Order: sequence, then C-alpha cells, then structure tokens
Amino acid sequence: MPKGSAELTTARKDEIVDACAKLYETMSFKEITIKEIGDATSFTRTSIYNYFQTKEEIFLALLQREYAAWNGELLSAVNAAESITREELAELLADTLSRREVLLKILSMNLYDIEGQSRLERLVDFKREICTTMSAVGAALSKVTPALTEERRAQFGYSFFPFVYGVYPYTSVTEKQHEAMVRAGLAYRRHSVYELVKATVEMLLEA
Repeated sequence: MPKGSAELTTARKDEIVDACAKLYETMSFKEITIKEIGDATSFTRTSIYNYFQTKEEIFLALLQREYAAWNGELLSAVNAAESITREELAELLADTLSRREVLLKILSMNLYDIEGQSRLERLVDFKREICTTMSAVGAALSKVTPALTEERRAQFGYSFFPFVYGVYPYTSVTEKQHEAMVRAGLAYRRHSVYELVKATVEMLLEA
C-alpha cells in the first residue's frame, strides 16, 4: 500500500470502483480487465495493484458498496417506522431493490468467480455487509403487523435471499433470448424488478 493519507487511499479506491462500475454499464464482466479499468482512472494501471490484487476484488468492492447503499435505505425506513404492514414491507423491498440493478446483475451472473478470486479478508468484509442486510430485513420483519413468529421470519429469509440472487435474468432478457423463447413456444411477459419482488414478498408473507 502506498504511503499517504487514509483519505487519499479511500479516494483512489473509490475512483477505481467508479471506473469499474462505468465500464460494467456497457461491457461484460469477462470483457473488463485491469487495463481497461486503469485506463479509465487518473493514475497508472499498475497503481491499481496497490489497492486491489485482482479484477474480481474490484467487483467485490463494487458489490459491497451496492449492498451498503441498499442497507442504508432499508435501515432508514425501518428505524423511522413504529410498525410496518405486510404491504408496506413488500413495497419497501421492491422499491429499494429496483434501484440496485448493478447488485442484482453481479449476484446472478458473476458472484461465484468474484468470490473465488478475492482474498479472504476482502471476502469477510463483504460478508459482513450481507449480515447487515439480513439484520435490516429481520428488523423490518419484526415490525410487521400482525407480528410474525421467529420461525416465520427465518423461513422468509431462507426464501427471500436466494430469490434475490436470481431476479436479474427474469427482468433483463436480451432480444436473442426472447427470440429463442418465442421459437420454443415458451410464454414470456417482461416484468420489472419492482413487480417481481413485490409479488414474491407478498406471497412469502402470506404463505
């Protein structure tokens, strides 16, 4: 790690992650390289290795940042409410996740490779952020009226979080995929993240 203030280190890391996020808007995970990311920053490509050892660690940092943003929205809403109806919880999760397209895209398409090529300490930091998410959702469930039992809250988590990992492909079908479904006779209607999350949460809460 180069010498310098903690603020400079944070700023450099943020610039690298920002560059990666920008590239990810138009390029696939496989297409993006350390060189591509370095060319999009204000410092040399080799300097990136002072902060991240692999491309996957940069994506992990991006994913962690997305989780942190989601957690902030969830905790703000939960802390401000004395109680939450089931419909309000469904709307909260649907609304906040509909603004986290990058999070959903990485989870469904690239997470396995990203975790496999990241250092353990970086992975631990990321998993802690996920723990915060689970706690935030658990806090929301504890305020649901009528109250849910501890067992029902646990069942909700076991169903909801795996569901989140698979939302993106159902809401971002390519023209090629759509044409294949038409030719195969597979019925398909495009849904938004909001629609799918809201409907699923409502179903899980009523199960």
